[in-house]
Amino acid sequence: MITIIDYGMGNLRSVHKAFERFCPNVIVSSSAKDIARSDKIILPGVGAFKVAMDELRKRNLIDPIKTSIKKGKPFLGICLGLQLLFSESEEGGKIKGLDIIKGKVKRFKEKSGLKIPHMGWNQIRTKSIKPRTTILDGVKNGSYMYFVHSYYAAPKDKKVILCETDYGENFTSGVCKDNVYGFQFHPEKSQATGLKIIENFTKLC
Repeated sequence: MITIIDYGMGNLRSVHKAFERFCPNVIVSSSAKDIARSDKIILPGVGAFKVAMDELRKRNLIDPIKTSIKKGKPFLGICLGLQLLFSESEEGGKIKGLDIIKGKVKRFKEKSGLKIPHMGWNQIRTKSIKPRTTILDGVKNGSYMYFVHSYYAAPKDKKVILCETDYGENFTSGVCKDNVYGFQFHPEKSQATGLKIIENFTKLC
């Protein structure tokens, strides 16, 4: 079973529909029991970092998330869900995250000709990561993905970077640390290439 975590922030319907294409047993839930009995877990999200952490805390979902990750279950963070995996964010001050991946979430710098938020299609540059992961199998280097964000994650350990994207500067658009995966873009909105990533995730053990 795959559980998509509902903490009141995220386009749950589109994520749910995308995963249902490849797995018949996908639920949307804010229940710690559902998270505990799931084989794979997805943390989507759209909105502000602090509000998201407050909602996870209020719903008593932080411990179930961390426990599932420690047990080795495949875990996927999407957009804000990726950022929440990090130690802290400068959005709204110095706000602590889940601290699954060491690093900070930063705001894009104001630059001439670049609009914030970064919105629309942009390319990803894939990087080799050890041990090898299959999450990007069938996804070509330079593929276009759909982004909507004003902040990006900067991991301390560059070895966790799965792909990067250029928007006035290079930023991390995908990470992988053991059983934990995260993408700054929206695979559920990225047409066939994004759906390939979703399919690959459903096949992870």
